Amino acid sequence: MEFYAEYLLGILSVVLGAIVGSFLNVCIYRIPSGKSIVLPASHCPVCKHPIKVYDNIPVISYIILRGKCRNCNERISPIYPAIELLTAVISLLLFRKYGLSFEYLFSFVFTCALIVITFIDLRHQIIPDVITLPGIPLFALAAIFFMDVTPRDSLIGILAGGGFLYLIAFGYKLLTKREGMGGGDIKLLAMLGGFLGWQSLWFIIMASSLIGAVAGISTMICKGKDIKYAIPFGPFLSIGAIAYIFWGNMVMKLLFYR
Repeated sequence: MEFYAEYLLGILSVVLGAIVGSFLNVCIYRIPSGKSIVLPASHCPVCKHPIKVYDNIPVISYIILRGKCRNCNERISPIYPAIELLTAVISLLLFRKYGLSFEYLFSFVFTCALIVITFIDLRHQIIPDVITLPGIPLFALAAIFFMDVTPRDSLIGILAGGGFLYLIAFGYKLLTKREGMGGGDIKLLAMLGGFLGWQSLWFIIMASSLIGAVAGISTMICKGKDIKYAIPFGPFLSIGAIAYIFWGNMVMKLLFYR
């Protein structure tokens, strides 16, 4: 009986993730332009026709409509169902890690914020202050009260995370006379350190730098861009943070605590 209850809750976590993913699409589309994420209701960005409830079922409606608007037949970007699927998968993985708990709830909200940040940064090369500035204290408090992170570890995480990238950005500008890293990245790493604790920063910085280097070199090779070509770093920090939630402690123990 317990197995079936766990199985059912797992399915519900997937459904919840897909539904929330649909809402994240709204946030990603509207936040950069300063629009309300509540009103108006979901509508086609081309013909502005309101989307019916039965056409707004995550992933399923996209498949049924064959990726097109029912009203104007304009193609819908596959990014929308991809984000819904991504959020559903992360929700399930977090549920399997934490079970039905506050840890699952706040880790899910945290990763949802990172998904929004990632896709906004990829498209617009900005990290919205409306997410990171309130996110720093709110996620820090959630970590202290529900994630077994001490106030000391969270505070050091905020200061060390933001301070580390600030020093890198300051040094880069001093040497090259050009802006190399935006303030959004600094605030993002402060938020990550506040929620995951300062111990997570080693893993996040190493993982994001490695993934970012591979992506940067690949971009230069494929597109013929030189080293000055701007690649947003926020997505790599977000990937590093999500990876830390699942594998960080194991990797850090292998590297430093043999």
